[in-house]
Formats: sequence, C-alpha cells, structure tokens
Amino acid sequence: MVYFLPFMAVIGSFVFIYLTKPKSQKNVKLLLAFSGAFLLALTFFELLPEVYNESNPKQVAVFILAGILLQVFLEFFSKGAEHGHVHFNLKQSTFPIVLLLSLSIHALIEGIPITNDTNILYGILVHKVPVALILSIFLINSKLSIKLVLLFMVIFGLMTPLGSFLATHSTIISEYSQQLSALAIGIFLHISTIVLFESAQGHAFNLRKLAVIIFGIAIAYFL
Repeated sequence: MVYFLPFMAVIGSFVFIYLTKPKSQKNVKLLLAFSGAFLLALTFFELLPEVYNESNPKQVAVFILAGILLQVFLEFFSKGAEHGHVHFNLKQSTFPIVLLLSLSIHALIEGIPITNDTNILYGILVHKVPVALILSIFLINSKLSIKLVLLFMVIFGLMTPLGSFLATHSTIISEYSQQLSALAIGIFLHISTIVLFESAQGHAFNLRKLAVIIFGIAIAYFL
C-alpha cells in the first residue's frame, strides 16, 4: 500500500485529466487548499513531535530549515509545480528534464517519512492528487507527445514509492531517517504554507476556501 497508493494517485490523476479534459481548475484549487491545510496539520500533529522526541532538538531544527531552503532552491527549476502552479516555458517536442528532476527530488524525500506513519501517507496522497492534476493539464496542453507525457508522469509517480523503499531497505537512509524526516518536514512546511497563502489571491476573503482549510485541519486532528 505504501508503494502502490502514491503511484496510483499520480497515474489516476493523469488518466482522469486525459479522459475528461476539464476546462476550469477552480475545483482543483479548492482541493489544493484542502491538501495544504491537511498536510500542514499532519506535519504538526504527527511528524514534528516524533522527530523532536527522538533526536537532538537543535539538529532537528537545522534539518527542517535545510528542507525549507532545499525546496526554495528546487522551485527555481520547477517554477512552483510542487504547490500546483506550473509557470514553465516548454518548448515544442522538448522533454522537460529539469522540471522532472526537481519534482523527483521533492517526491523522493517526501516518501521517506511514510514508512513510519500511515497518517502521513494520507497527507502525501491528498497533496499529490491536485499537484498531479494540474501538472497533467499543463503537460497534456503542451506540444509533447502523449507517450512522453505518460513517461514523465510514470517517473514522477515512482519517486515517492522509491523514497519509501530506500527508507526501509537502505542501511544509509535508515540510519539517518530522523534527519531526513526533518528535511521532509521543512519541505512540507514550505509547500503547505505557500499553498495556503496563495489560496487567498489578492487577500480577498473566500468562504469556500476557508471552509476547506478548516475541514482539512479538522480531519488531520481526528485521524
């Protein structure tokens, strides 16, 4: 389940977009706001207490800050695709290898904490679906062939299960699992807060977005 569900969240989202070809991303934006709130809440409720209880607090803080900085660095190349905003100039018939690499590093690291907490798996799934939906819309509307688009989504979908696999079977990764989990926390904090800030465009009050954010936090609390 740990390996299968994250992959299917990406591929299922791609198939849905390919078959339905939606005109609007309005509902995806609401799902994105929910996922940001849900992931942020799970990070506070589940991951932070765990890493601070089992590791040196100052070292944990360093790795969390490193995770935030790493995500900022990755977004120079992904242009914000991790939080559902693809501002990428894709040339005709050019495979977006830089975009794929940056997204793959992000997805690989986020797979590491899943092995320790099933609830985090749910958070990753809810985070992946709207990102994969928006990414699929972007790639399908590009000049890439459908085979290259599918290749992109398959590789991207495999990265999170690969991170979970390495966390379980790699001696080096498992030895530094707490530090890497703290790195993932930094990535989650950056991604989820950006999603929440961007969910209120122009700082306008939006009752539906506020409702889904509160709903996301509430579900995470009662898990």
